Amino acid sequence: MNTINEPVLAMYNEGIERGRLRKGLGLIEFARTKEILADWLPPAPAVIYDIGGGYGEYAWWLASLGYEVHLFDLSETNILMSAELACEYPGTHLAAAEVCDARSIPRSDASADAILLMGPLYHLTNYSDRKDALRECRRLLLPGAPLFASAITPYAPLLHRITTYGVRDRLLDDPEFMSMVTTELRDGRHVNDGRYGSMRDAFFHTFSALRSELADSGFCNACMYGTVGAAWLAHDLDTLWQDPVSRESLLRTVRMLDGKSDISGLSTHFLAVSRR
Repeated sequence: MNTINEPVLAMYNEGIERGRLRKGLGLIEFARTKEILADWLPPAPAVIYDIGGGYGEYAWWLASLGYEVHLFDLSETNILMSAELACEYPGTHLAAAEVCDARSIPRSDASADAILLMGPLYHLTNYSDRKDALRECRRLLLPGAPLFASAITPYAPLLHRITTYGVRDRLLDDPEFMSMVTTELRDGRHVNDGRYGSMRDAFFHTFSALRSELADSGFCNACMYGTVGAAWLAHDLDTLWQDPVSRESLLRTVRMLDGKSDISGLSTHFLAVSRR
């Protein structure tokens, strides 16, 4: 088992996850992912492992619905911050909130009714490590139980910079930035020393690459969802989101583009749902 990338872990231990799903495209990702989870999850009080679950936005929401949720994350800061969400869900508690590696979860075989894997696959940059994490999920899941695995498209950094070109920066003029983007588009490797945003070294998947990795670990016939679609391109997204009508209009466009392979790369984040 390879060691964890220390700059990546340090990034999360600085607390950058706090509020990520409460602004910008995170608003869309959170809302649409909750819809997908609701469609696929077994009824409460099923046991759910949220592996690499940050500080527990999904974990606390699911626990409030009556699920037995175990939150696991490699960042000690994320696990400590998870307690902050308790006040938003009175009368709710997590079954566990533990610091551990996605490739080695301290639970018994076939003990989970569902698993969320919404982060480790893009921070385990070596294929063998991602495969270890997926095999660990397969070990933990009951037969037929769903796995929800999220990924970031290799087109995300370039798309983000195109939308802000000439507004916040002119990185499209920077040869080193464009060299980084070229590598991402060629083989999915994102290598960033911190000069180009907070996202450090990562691996970015296409729909087909994630399907292939899942199949290699025994998760076949994955259903793919673009969890932000093209809605993240809307101007003044945070303001629009406050209006129920415009919020639903934006979410409708995301649902319309789900699974459209010819436009899948436009959704910066996506989710694969498959069964053990």
